[in-house]
Amino acid sequence: MLQMLSQNWWMFAVRGIAAIIFGVLAFLMPGITLAVLVLLFGAYAIVDGISLLVGVASHGTQYMRHRWALLAIGVLGIIAGVIAFLLPGLTALSLLYVVAAWSIIMGIVQIAAAINLRREIEGELWLGLGGVLAILFGLYLVVLPGDGLLTLVWLVGTFAIIFGISSLMLGWRLRGLHTGMSPKAA
Repeated sequence: MLQMLSQNWWMFAVRGIAAIIFGVLAFLMPGITLAVLVLLFGAYAIVDGISLLVGVASHGTQYMRHRWALLAIGVLGIIAGVIAFLLPGLTALSLLYVVAAWSIIMGIVQIAAAINLRREIEGELWLGLGGVLAILFGLYLVVLPGDGLLTLVWLVGTFAIIFGISSLMLGWRLRGLHTGMSPKAA
């Protein structure tokens, strides 16, 4: 495995450079980045919603008591994603409110599900905490929409830069391993 990774060290370097460029562009050209994020959000919300619905359908009646929460989150995700794709003229501000509503409703449903699960499993606190954070995020977007849009773009840009640097460092480390390997090992 190490041999294969070290021979292909350049893949990590290319990924890192691409991520850093994307991250820098997110700061320099937030409008274009926002357009890309709108499409990515739509794709994510649809995939997330479908995966939840498939998960509910594949478990039969085993989780019937909590099925409503997963169904609601799944349907809301699909609706939010379809809105993002079907209305290309939708402004970023309108999408922000769709994301905010989705986040708040998803948070409420998660908190309700955590309350219902508290007697059955340990760690339901994490589900409830995720719900609280989703509600706070949605409220932040509603109260400060301009800042919320810019914050989304900057968060993605920051993540991309950090991810890019880590990928470059891994590529550099693997390159060093590859050049340092003996002919027999290489």
